[in-house]
This record gives sequence, structure tokens and C-alpha cells, in this order.
Amino acid sequence: MVRRGHCMSARRMTSQSQALVQKLWRFCNVLRDDGLSYPDYVEQLTFLLFLKMANERSIIGGGSIIPDDCDWDSIVSKRGAELHAHYSMVINRLGEMPGILGVIFGGARNRIKDPRKLQKLVVELVGKESWTSLDVDVKGDAYEGLLDKTAQDYKSGAGQYFTARPLIDAIVEVMKPQLGETICDPACGTGGFLLSAARYIRKDCAPLAKRKEDILRYRSLFGTELVDSVARLAAMNLLLHDIGPASDEADPPITVADSLQSIPTSKFDIVLTNPPFGKKSSVRFEWQNGTDDPQRRRPDFLVDSANKQVNFLQHVLALMKDGSRAAVVLPDNVLFERGAAEVVRRHLLDSCERLVLLRLPTGIFYAQGVKANVLFFSKGVSARAHAERKIWTYDLRSHKSFSLKTNPLGANDLQEFVELATSIGRNSEKKARQRWKSFDIRLLQESEGARMDFAWPVKVSGPHLKRESALDLGLAIEANLKEALSEIRATVRQLNRDAGDKK
Repeated sequence: MVRRGHCMSARRMTSQSQALVQKLWRFCNVLRDDGLSYPDYVEQLTFLLFLKMANERSIIGGGSIIPDDCDWDSIVSKRGAELHAHYSMVINRLGEMPGILGVIFGGARNRIKDPRKLQKLVVELVGKESWTSLDVDVKGDAYEGLLDKTAQDYKSGAGQYFTARPLIDAIVEVMKPQLGETICDPACGTGGFLLSAARYIRKDCAPLAKRKEDILRYRSLFGTELVDSVARLAAMNLLLHDIGPASDEADPPITVADSLQSIPTSKFDIVLTNPPFGKKSSVRFEWQNGTDDPQRRRPDFLVDSANKQVNFLQHVLALMKDGSRAAVVLPDNVLFERGAAEVVRRHLLDSCERLVLLRLPTGIFYAQGVKANVLFFSKGVSARAHAERKIWTYDLRSHKSFSLKTNPLGANDLQEFVELATSIGRNSEKKARQRWKSFDIRLLQESEGARMDFAWPVKVSGPHLKRESALDLGLAIEANLKEALSEIRATVRQLNRDAGDKK
């Protein structure tokens, strides 16, 4: 399973940010003796950082929504077992409150068993730093550095919530978000797409006046995340980058919910997402005469399906305004499977334009062996566009091999794609390359299955030629065998049940 977020591995941090990450991470090593995993540590650090920053805001006149008996001062005034018990009470109580407090502390638990280590974390690490006075890039980069380290904790499975930062930034650069546009990620993980969009807007519009900064901070970015512990990381990540409220002055940018459960109440200018991979969903969304719980039906969907990625793609369409644009990470099966996937593909070909497909290599996700793509499109087709509509495809997969540690995906690997994808409509035909090819949409519509898993010979020569490693091939084969074995086991179980019923 591959999920959402971002990765800092390819981004250079300032020396101050690096020093802060190292300082924060040294305390993690202390707490690992107490049985905490990397994600547990970052989660507990998030609680304390939020309380400390709320205290600093109140001191400088910004006000605080933290009750007096739960604020930072009430925590640092205690020691030992009393501190441990009070901290447990604080995070449990704040998790029951609405707004940003509910997002940050929802479902929270004190996972630090040793009171002495909790005291060390409160007094010697979080308490000694003035977090609100730190430059946004410093504290934001430091927190992202911690999130990246948690993604490398393979045993915890934290990597499923992360997407390579160079890929996120390239997608955002192609999408070119503008100030005043509303941007949504319905499977936001730790908030990587939203943060990248905010950075792009700030850089593109710098310097931002306060009124424009408020538009970006409070009314532009919206994310939904199913898992409480991940949603709090996203909210804190955005907050440390000056996105979203630190008080009750506005709704939080992150909502904790299952995106697929209900029809969207709002529509957006841009949708950016890497939804959870996994072929089957526990819920089948019926669109007519269904027998499922009515609260789970999606009458706005084109077709009923148990395929999670197909449902997310339908959900993205439901989130979009006419004329809006989207970029969605999808596994290969959505591009060629029949049934529900074909219905949705044909709808995209019929009703969307500016279609671009980026074929991704393996080795860039924490779930190894995954073959994925990024599909870009705009909702609606102009009369002029109907005449000669094409889908442009860039093959970054052929003769490419990446790994998270020894050969990570970098911004340079995506530079040619970004240049080509942003020049469509400006002599695109003259810019055809080995890896860049267009396909006629009318012919696709007439073809059997309307398959979009395009492939063509890509000739690459020279000393920089990279072939898929034996490890990558082995991991891909292993993933396919595991999926096949899972389906065989499911079939055997069903046959056994049927045999039992007959007896």
C-alpha cells in the first residue's frame, strides 16, 4: 500500500534546520529506551510543540484557546509522577474539544511511560526553545525532517504516508496554483501536496501583503485524512509553515474523515492527491438500487466499485468545479482494467481535457515494487478542444531505476517532464522526445477497453543508461505473487464456505 505526504530526502535544509533536527532526534533515541517508536515520538513531540507555541502566542498577545488547567504553564510547573498524570489528562481532555484542538489531540494517548523522560522532553527540549520566534523555514524544515525519519521506520509502516518530495514539487509546478484558488487533497497524509502548493504560491507572489497571506493561510488549502495520528501530523506540519489557525479564529485546514463516505459539500479549483493504494475496499459504493447502508452510498459516482483507486478517482471528479484541474497518483491497474475502471476512463476521455500522464518508475515509494502513474486533467471540454484532443504521456519508467537510499529520485529527473508538460499548446508537437509522446483521444475512445497503459520503445544510450535492478524486478514479482496468492486464498475460503453450506 502506498499513501500520501512528502519526503524531505531531496531537499537541502539550512544548517540551523539540520541542527534542530539533530537536537530533536537525539531525544528520540533516549525515548526509544522507553519503548517508543519513531512515529510515537514525533506524535508526542507534536502535542508538546502545540502547547508551547500556544503559550508563546498568549504571551505576545495572540490569545490562546487552551484552558488554563491544560496549558503549557500547568505542565512545566509539575515534576515526576504528577507531571506524567497531568500530561495524560491534558491530551485526553483536549482531544474531546472541537476545531484545531480536536484535530491535533483527537484520539491522543500519553505513550511515554517513564516520568523522568517526559520531564526531560518538556524541560530540556521543548521548553528551552522559542518556537514562534523561529523562522518559518527553520521550524517547518525541522519538523519535515522528523517526518521523513519516521518514514524510514519500516517496521511501523509510517512510510505509507509519504510521497517523494521531488515528485510532489514537480506535480505542483505543472499545476501552477494561483493565489485565491482553493486547493484540496482528499487523502492528505502529512500534508505534502498542500505545503508544496503553499510554497509555490508564496514564491510566485512574493512578497505577500497581510490580506493576501490571510487568504492563503485560512481560505486556500483543505485536506482530509482518515487516520487520527496522521491528521495531527498534517495539521502541525501546516501550522509550523504558517498555514491554518493556532487558535479558534478559523476552521482547521485538516478534516479527520473518510473522504469516500459522503458527497462533497464543497468544490475546488485544484485537487492534488496520492490516495491509498490497495486494490480492494471494505466498502462497495452502490450508485443505484444498492443494498449497502444508505449512509455509505455515493449516488454521484459514475459506477459502483470495490476498487479503492477507482472510487478515489470518482471522488476527485466530484470535488472539481467546471474548469478546475487535478493531478492524481494512480496504480497501473486503473489504466487498463475493464469494468468500473473502464467506465471512469471513458468518462475522463469524454469530458476532460489537457490530459497528461506521467509513467513513474519503481523505487520511489516506501512500498517497494509499486508501479504508479500521475494523471493530470482539467474538468470540461471546450468546443474548440473537441477537434484535435490528445493525451500526452511521459515515460519516466523505461530504462530508469531508483532506490530510496542509494539512488533517490531527484528534481533533475523530472525537469524535462515539467518543461514539456507546462508547454502543451505551445508547439508541443515540435517538442516530442524519446520519452514524450501524444495519443489521439478519439482513437482511444473507439478502441476496445480504452486502455491508457501506453508503452512504446524508448531508446536510450550512453554511460548514463540505467536498467531495472534485480532487486526492483524481484520486488515487483514478489508483489504480484502476493496479490495472486491472496486472491487464491480468498477463492479457496469461499469454496469451503459453499461446500459447508451444501452439507
